[in-house]
Amino acid sequence: MLNIAVLSDIHGNGAALQKCLLYAVNRGIETFIFLGDYLGELAYPQKTMDILYSVKDKYRCFFIKGNKEDYWIDYEDQPGGWKEYDSTTGCLYYTYHNLTKKDMHFFKTLPFKMELEFHGLPPITICHGSPRKANEKLLPDDERTFLIMENNVSDYILCGHTHIQGKIEHNGKIVLNSGSAGFSMNSGGRAQFMILKGMQAKWDYEFISLEYNVENVIAELHSSGLSRKAPYWCKISENFLRTGEISHGVVLERAMMLCRDKLGECSWPNIPEECWEQAVNELIKF
Repeated sequence: MLNIAVLSDIHGNGAALQKCLLYAVNRGIETFIFLGDYLGELAYPQKTMDILYSVKDKYRCFFIKGNKEDYWIDYEDQPGGWKEYDSTTGCLYYTYHNLTKKDMHFFKTLPFKMELEFHGLPPITICHGSPRKANEKLLPDDERTFLIMENNVSDYILCGHTHIQGKIEHNGKIVLNSGSAGFSMNSGGRAQFMILKGMQAKWDYEFISLEYNVENVIAELHSSGLSRKAPYWCKISENFLRTGEISHGVVLERAMMLCRDKLGECSWPNIPEECWEQAVNELIKF
């Protein structure tokens, strides 16, 4: 039997990543698939990258990029628009300016999807969002998702991006979402990943949810100064890390609505801090 650990959406949560990797290694796993969005929300991103490089050196690994990796690559090509002290882009600015040349080179080598074959087992497609685009969601009971599955070359698709573990079946084809290692939705603050199990010419799976020291991760938001650089974005992160509820996207949508009410129009990333403050206070109860 072949067991493979599948991890996605780490978002700079090195503590959660370490917890998932330790669990996988203790299960005897020596093959890892990483589905992108390695950094982006949390402090000390180099800690996370060092963990990934260590795993890459020790084990058989497959890496693809997510939409966050495209952010760093695009920003390097066309810098501007991100601010160091700003709830909308402060985390992006902070992360980018903590990247090394090695990190950027690594991200640039990554494909947005791969077709993998393991001896005696059905081929699988790995992607971050969908086999078409890194930032496209594969959602249950969605005709667009079913069409993508029908047109995909393999019968199995492994993805992330939604931060929600789950399985979608349609016409004999299967999508498996590993969930998020760093910012998992509806998880009660746990780190999540998936073990893909190959046996008797077919794939099975096991969804894993692990507790880890969330409060240490939150403390680093403050010790690093990141909570001052992106104050309301980090407040959302704090709540999300503890509960797995009220995502950044939900609060962003409300902040932009408040911005439009205030200014008559609103275009990302130009969202006033007072709109962020109101949106956070409305949606998150500390």
